[in-house]
Amino acid sequence: MKPAAIPFSVLDLSPVVEGSTPAQAFRNTLDLAQHAERWGYRRYWLAEHHNMSGIASAATSVVIGYVAGGTRTIRVGAGGVMLPNHAPLVIAEQFGTLESLYPGRIDLGLGRAPGTDQLTARALRRENMGSADHFPQDVMELRRYFGELEPGQAVRAVPGAGLQVPLWLLGSSTFSAQLAAALGLPFAFASHFAPEQMEVALQIYRSQFKPSAALQQPYAMLALNVFAADDEAEAHRLSTSAQQQFLNLRRGRPGLIPPPVASMDGRWSEFEQLGVQQALRCSVIGAPATVERGIAAFIERHRPDELLISGLMFDHQARLRSFEIAAQARDALAGTARSATA
Repeated sequence: MKPAAIPFSVLDLSPVVEGSTPAQAFRNTLDLAQHAERWGYRRYWLAEHHNMSGIASAATSVVIGYVAGGTRTIRVGAGGVMLPNHAPLVIAEQFGTLESLYPGRIDLGLGRAPGTDQLTARALRRENMGSADHFPQDVMELRRYFGELEPGQAVRAVPGAGLQVPLWLLGSSTFSAQLAAALGLPFAFASHFAPEQMEVALQIYRSQFKPSAALQQPYAMLALNVFAADDEAEAHRLSTSAQQQFLNLRRGRPGLIPPPVASMDGRWSEFEQLGVQQALRCSVIGAPATVERGIAAFIERHRPDELLISGLMFDHQARLRSFEIAAQARDALAGTARSATA
Protein backbone atom coordinates (compact mmCIF):
# COMPACT_ATOMS: atom_id res chain seq x y z
CA MET A 1 0.00 0.00 0.00
CA LYS A 2 1.34 3.45 -0.92
CA PRO A 3 1.53 6.07 1.86
CA ALA A 4 -1.17 8.72 1.76
CA ALA A 5 -0.32 12.31 0.86
CA ILE A 6 -0.32 14.23 4.16
CA PRO A 7 0.79 17.71 5.28
CA PHE A 8 4.23 18.31 6.76
CA SER A 9 4.91 20.88 9.48
CA VAL A 10 7.99 22.16 11.34
CA LEU A 11 8.92 21.90 15.02
CA ASP A 12 11.57 24.40 16.08
CA LEU A 13 13.24 25.11 19.42
CA SER A 14 15.19 28.19 18.26
CA PRO A 15 18.45 26.33 18.96
CA VAL A 16 21.40 28.30 20.31
CA VAL A 17 24.62 26.76 19.02
CA GLU A 18 28.09 27.03 20.52
CA GLY A 19 29.65 30.37 19.63
CA SER A 20 26.29 32.02 18.91
CA THR A 21 23.56 33.90 20.79
CA PRO A 22 19.79 33.76 21.31
CA ALA A 23 19.48 36.82 19.08
CA GLN A 24 21.04 34.89 16.19
CA ALA A 25 18.89 31.87 17.03
CA PHE A 26 15.75 33.99 16.57
CA ARG A 27 16.99 35.32 13.24
CA ASN A 28 17.63 31.74 12.13
CA THR A 29 14.16 30.71 13.29
CA LEU A 30 12.50 33.41 11.21
CA ASP A 31 14.65 32.54 8.20
CA LEU A 32 13.69 28.87 8.46
CA ALA A 33 10.01 29.80 8.87
CA GLN A 34 10.11 31.95 5.74
CA HIS A 35 11.73 29.11 3.79
CA ALA A 36 9.24 26.60 5.24
CA GLU A 37 6.38 28.79 4.04
CA ARG A 38 7.79 28.82 0.51
CA TRP A 39 8.34 25.06 0.63
CA GLY A 40 4.70 24.40 1.50
CA TYR A 41 4.90 23.37 5.16
CA ARG A 42 1.51 23.76 6.87
CA ARG A 43 2.56 24.87 10.36
CA TYR A 44 5.56 26.24 12.17
CA TRP A 45 5.52 25.33 15.84
CA LEU A 46 7.78 26.49 18.65
CA ALA A 47 8.23 24.73 21.98
CA GLU A 48 8.44 26.00 25.54
CA HIS A 49 11.53 24.97 27.51
CA HIS A 50 13.16 26.73 30.43
CA ASN A 51 16.62 26.99 31.99
CA MET A 52 18.22 25.40 28.91
CA SER A 53 20.93 27.53 27.33
CA GLY A 54 20.62 25.72 24.00
CA ILE A 55 16.92 26.53 23.55
CA ALA A 56 15.81 30.14 23.05
CA SER A 57 12.03 29.68 22.74
CA ALA A 58 11.15 29.92 26.44
CA ALA A 59 8.89 32.95 25.90
CA THR A 60 7.00 30.95 23.31
CA SER A 61 4.14 33.35 22.58
CA VAL A 62 6.62 36.19 21.99
CA VAL A 63 8.59 34.15 19.45
CA ILE A 64 5.34 33.05 17.77
CA GLY A 65 4.44 36.70 17.28
CA TYR A 66 7.87 37.40 15.79
CA VAL A 67 7.56 34.50 13.34
CA ALA A 68 3.95 35.24 12.42
CA GLY A 69 4.86 38.87 11.79
CA GLY A 70 7.64 37.84 9.42
CA THR A 71 5.56 35.34 7.40
CA ARG A 72 2.31 35.61 5.48
CA THR A 73 0.42 32.33 5.16
CA ILE A 74 1.96 29.53 7.24
CA ARG A 75 0.18 28.68 10.49
CA VAL A 76 2.33 29.50 13.53
CA GLY A 77 1.83 28.04 16.96
CA ALA A 78 3.01 26.37 20.12
CA GLY A 79 4.18 22.81 20.18
CA GLY A 80 3.68 23.48 22.88
CA VAL A 81 2.90 25.75 25.76
CA MET A 82 3.42 23.88 29.02
CA LEU A 83 0.13 24.72 30.69
CA PRO A 84 1.14 23.79 34.27
CA ASN A 85 3.56 26.75 34.15
CA HIS A 86 0.78 29.27 33.50
CA ALA A 87 -2.65 30.41 34.57
CA PRO A 88 -5.10 29.52 31.78
CA LEU A 89 -6.35 33.11 31.58
CA VAL A 90 -2.85 34.40 30.84
CA ILE A 91 -2.46 31.95 27.95
CA ALA A 92 -5.94 32.83 26.67
CA GLU A 93 -5.01 36.51 26.62
CA GLN A 94 -1.66 35.86 24.94
CA PHE A 95 -3.06 33.66 22.21
CA GLY A 96 -6.17 35.78 21.85
CA THR A 97 -3.81 38.66 21.14
CA LEU A 98 -1.88 36.59 18.60
CA GLU A 99 -5.09 35.45 16.88
CA SER A 100 -6.30 39.05 16.74
CA LEU A 101 -3.04 40.16 15.13
CA TYR A 102 -2.73 37.18 12.75
CA PRO A 103 -6.28 35.87 12.27
CA GLY A 104 -6.68 32.30 11.12
CA ARG A 105 -2.98 31.46 11.49
CA ILE A 106 -2.46 30.64 15.19
CA ASP A 107 -2.37 27.18 16.82
CA LEU A 108 -2.15 26.45 20.53
CA GLY A 109 -0.65 23.10 21.46
CA LEU A 110 -0.74 22.30 25.16
CA GLY A 111 1.62 20.11 27.14
CA ARG A 112 1.30 18.71 30.63
CA ALA A 113 5.00 18.54 31.55
CA PRO A 114 6.81 21.61 32.93
CA GLY A 115 9.42 21.62 30.16
CA THR A 116 12.22 21.96 32.67
CA ASP A 117 13.57 20.70 36.00
CA GLN A 118 11.54 20.85 39.20
CA LEU A 119 13.50 23.75 40.72
CA THR A 120 12.87 25.88 37.64
CA ALA A 121 9.24 24.74 37.53
CA ARG A 122 8.84 26.09 41.06
CA ALA A 123 10.36 29.41 40.02
CA LEU A 124 7.90 29.59 37.12
CA ARG A 125 4.74 28.90 39.10
CA ARG A 126 5.77 28.49 42.69
CA GLU A 127 2.30 28.81 44.21
CA ASN A 128 1.02 25.60 42.63
CA MET A 129 3.55 22.80 42.45
CA GLY A 130 0.81 20.23 41.85
CA SER A 131 -0.58 22.06 38.83
CA ALA A 132 0.10 19.17 36.43
CA ASP A 133 -2.61 17.28 38.31
CA HIS A 134 -5.06 20.02 37.30
CA PHE A 135 -4.22 19.78 33.60
CA PRO A 136 -7.64 18.52 32.38
CA GLN A 137 -9.46 21.23 34.30
CA ASP A 138 -7.01 23.87 33.06
CA VAL A 139 -7.52 22.76 29.45
CA MET A 140 -11.28 23.01 29.80
CA GLU A 141 -11.00 26.41 31.49
CA LEU A 142 -8.79 27.65 28.67
CA ARG A 143 -11.21 26.35 26.06
CA ARG A 144 -14.05 28.23 27.76
CA TYR A 145 -12.11 31.49 27.53
CA PHE A 146 -11.93 31.10 23.74
CA GLY A 147 -15.66 30.33 23.49
CA GLU A 148 -18.55 32.76 23.23
CA LEU A 149 -19.26 34.84 26.31
CA GLU A 150 -21.89 33.35 28.58
CA PRO A 151 -24.54 35.38 30.43
CA GLY A 152 -23.13 36.64 33.69
CA GLN A 153 -19.57 35.50 32.92
CA ALA A 154 -17.41 37.42 35.37
CA VAL A 155 -13.96 36.60 34.01
CA ARG A 156 -13.20 36.87 30.30
CA ALA A 157 -10.14 36.86 28.08
CA VAL A 158 -9.68 40.22 26.36
CA PRO A 159 -8.83 39.56 23.60
CA GLY A 160 -9.69 35.89 23.35
CA ALA A 161 -13.41 35.47 23.92
CA GLY A 162 -15.16 34.11 20.84
CA LEU A 163 -11.95 33.64 18.85
CA GLN A 164 -11.98 29.81 19.02
CA VAL A 165 -8.18 29.49 18.79
CA PRO A 166 -7.52 25.87 17.74
CA LEU A 167 -6.34 23.76 20.67
CA TRP A 168 -4.15 20.67 20.36
CA LEU A 169 -3.09 18.31 23.11
CA LEU A 170 0.52 17.15 23.08
CA GLY A 171 1.95 14.13 24.81
CA SER A 172 4.63 11.51 25.15
CA SER A 173 2.42 9.00 26.99
CA THR A 174 -1.18 7.81 26.97
CA PHE A 175 -2.54 10.45 29.36
CA SER A 176 -2.98 13.25 26.81
CA ALA A 177 -4.15 10.74 24.20
CA GLN A 178 -7.06 9.80 26.44
CA LEU A 179 -7.83 13.42 27.26
CA ALA A 180 -7.66 14.52 23.61
CA ALA A 181 -10.02 11.70 22.68
CA ALA A 182 -12.47 12.57 25.45
CA LEU A 183 -12.49 16.28 24.54
CA GLY A 184 -12.54 15.75 20.77
CA LEU A 185 -9.29 17.62 20.15
CA PRO A 186 -6.42 16.97 17.72
CA PHE A 187 -3.45 15.15 19.24
CA ALA A 188 0.29 15.42 18.60
CA PHE A 189 2.71 12.82 19.94
CA ALA A 190 6.34 13.59 20.83
CA SER A 191 7.72 10.58 18.98
CA HIS A 192 10.86 12.52 18.03
CA PHE A 193 12.29 12.00 21.52
CA ALA A 194 9.92 9.67 23.41
CA PRO A 195 8.59 7.01 21.02
CA GLU A 196 8.02 4.18 23.49
CA GLN A 197 4.27 4.66 23.93
CA MET A 198 3.51 6.10 20.48
CA GLU A 199 1.61 3.13 19.06
CA VAL A 200 -0.52 2.48 22.14
CA ALA A 201 -1.26 6.21 22.50
CA LEU A 202 -2.41 6.35 18.88
CA GLN A 203 -4.62 3.31 19.36
CA ILE A 204 -6.21 4.81 22.47
CA TYR A 205 -6.77 8.18 20.82
CA ARG A 206 -8.31 6.77 17.67
CA SER A 207 -10.49 4.16 19.38
CA GLN A 208 -11.79 6.41 22.17
CA PHE A 209 -12.25 9.62 20.17
CA LYS A 210 -15.52 11.48 20.72
CA PRO A 211 -16.53 14.05 18.09
CA SER A 212 -16.77 17.66 19.26
CA ALA A 213 -17.62 21.07 17.84
CA ALA A 214 -13.89 21.48 17.18
CA LEU A 215 -13.26 18.16 15.44
CA GLN A 216 -15.51 15.45 14.00
CA GLN A 217 -12.86 12.75 13.46
CA PRO A 218 -9.56 11.98 15.19
CA TYR A 219 -6.57 13.87 13.84
CA ALA A 220 -3.13 12.70 14.94
CA MET A 221 0.19 14.35 14.19
CA LEU A 222 3.45 12.50 14.82
CA ALA A 223 6.87 14.11 15.26
CA LEU A 224 9.77 12.74 13.22
CA ASN A 225 13.42 13.73 13.23
CA VAL A 226 14.85 14.26 9.76
CA PHE A 227 18.58 14.75 9.22
CA ALA A 228 19.00 15.10 5.48
CA ALA A 229 21.90 16.14 3.27
CA ASP A 230 22.98 15.60 -0.31
CA ASP A 231 25.46 12.99 0.92
CA GLU A 232 24.71 10.02 3.19
CA ALA A 233 27.84 10.38 5.28
CA GLU A 234 27.28 14.12 5.73
CA ALA A 235 23.72 13.52 6.93
CA HIS A 236 24.97 11.09 9.57
CA ARG A 237 27.68 13.56 10.61
CA LEU A 238 25.13 16.37 10.97
CA SER A 239 22.90 14.18 13.15
CA THR A 240 25.63 13.88 15.81
CA SER A 241 24.82 17.37 17.15
CA ALA A 242 21.39 16.12 18.21
CA GLN A 243 22.91 12.93 19.63
CA GLN A 244 25.43 14.90 21.68
CA GLN A 245 22.78 17.32 22.90
CA PHE A 246 20.47 14.51 23.98
CA LEU A 247 23.37 12.72 25.67
CA ASN A 248 24.30 15.88 27.58
CA LEU A 249 20.69 16.31 28.66
CA ARG A 250 20.56 12.74 29.97
CA ARG A 251 23.77 13.37 31.86
CA GLY A 252 22.18 16.40 33.49
CA ARG A 253 24.41 18.86 31.64
CA PRO A 254 22.25 20.62 29.04
CA GLY A 255 24.11 23.30 27.17
CA LEU A 256 24.57 25.00 23.83
CA ILE A 257 24.15 22.90 20.70
CA PRO A 258 27.55 21.34 19.93
CA PRO A 259 29.09 21.09 16.46
CA PRO A 260 28.85 17.74 14.68
CA VAL A 261 31.63 15.18 14.95
CA ALA A 262 32.91 12.54 12.57
CA SER A 263 31.98 9.75 14.98
CA MET A 264 30.35 9.28 18.37
CA ASP A 265 32.75 6.46 19.19
CA GLY A 266 34.32 7.05 22.58
CA ARG A 267 31.85 9.83 23.43
CA TRP A 268 29.27 7.60 25.10
CA SER A 269 29.11 4.31 26.93
CA GLU A 270 27.34 1.33 25.40
CA PHE A 271 24.45 1.89 27.79
CA GLU A 272 24.22 5.60 26.92
CA GLN A 273 24.37 4.85 23.21
CA LEU A 274 21.50 2.39 23.50
CA GLY A 275 19.41 4.87 25.46
CA VAL A 276 19.97 7.80 23.08
CA GLN A 277 19.39 5.69 19.98
CA GLN A 278 16.19 4.29 21.45
CA ALA A 279 14.92 7.77 22.31
CA LEU A 280 15.76 9.07 18.83
CA ARG A 281 14.68 5.98 16.90
CA CYS A 282 11.94 7.92 15.10
CA SER A 283 14.59 9.53 12.90
CA VAL A 284 15.31 9.44 9.20
CA ILE A 285 18.94 10.11 8.28
CA GLY A 286 20.48 10.22 4.83
CA ALA A 287 20.56 11.58 1.30
CA PRO A 288 17.33 12.51 -0.53
CA ALA A 289 16.43 9.02 -1.77
CA THR A 290 17.03 7.50 1.67
CA VAL A 291 14.98 10.22 3.33
CA GLU A 292 12.08 9.73 0.95
CA ARG A 293 12.04 5.97 1.62
CA GLY A 294 12.33 6.47 5.36
CA ILE A 295 9.51 8.98 5.56
CA ALA A 296 7.32 6.80 3.34
CA ALA A 297 7.92 3.78 5.60
CA PHE A 298 7.10 5.80 8.73
CA ILE A 299 3.85 7.09 7.22
CA GLU A 300 2.84 3.68 5.92
CA ARG A 301 3.42 2.03 9.27
CA HIS A 302 1.81 4.59 11.58
CA ARG A 303 -0.70 6.37 9.32
CA PRO A 304 -0.48 9.85 10.86
CA ASP A 305 -2.73 12.60 9.55
CA GLU A 306 0.21 14.99 9.58
CA LEU A 307 3.97 14.89 10.18
CA LEU A 308 5.78 17.34 12.45
CA ILE A 309 9.38 17.45 11.23
CA SER A 310 12.16 18.22 13.70
CA GLY A 311 15.85 18.41 12.93
CA LEU A 312 18.32 19.85 15.43
CA MET A 313 21.49 20.83 13.56
CA PHE A 314 24.48 23.03 14.29
CA ASP A 315 24.83 24.72 10.91
CA HIS A 316 21.89 26.85 9.83
CA GLN A 317 22.43 26.40 6.10
CA ALA A 318 22.61 22.63 6.54
CA ARG A 319 19.40 22.77 8.53
CA LEU A 320 17.68 24.70 5.77
CA ARG A 321 18.80 22.13 3.23
CA SER A 322 17.53 19.30 5.42
CA PHE A 323 14.04 20.79 5.61
CA GLU A 324 14.11 21.46 1.88
CA ILE A 325 14.93 17.80 1.19
CA ALA A 326 12.09 16.73 3.51
CA ALA A 327 9.69 18.99 1.57
CA GLN A 328 10.88 17.48 -1.70
CA ALA A 329 10.25 14.01 -0.27
CA ARG A 330 6.72 15.08 0.69
CA ASP A 331 6.07 16.32 -2.84
CA ALA A 332 7.43 13.11 -4.36
CA LEU A 333 5.26 10.99 -2.05
CA ALA A 334 2.21 13.13 -2.82
CA GLY A 335 2.78 12.46 -6.51
CA THR A 336 3.08 8.75 -5.82
CA ALA A 337 -0.14 8.76 -3.80
CA ARG A 338 -2.02 10.59 -6.56
CA SER A 339 -0.74 8.10 -9.15
CA ALA A 340 -1.83 5.18 -7.00
CA THR A 341 -5.40 6.49 -6.76
CA ALA A 342 -5.72 7.68 -10.37
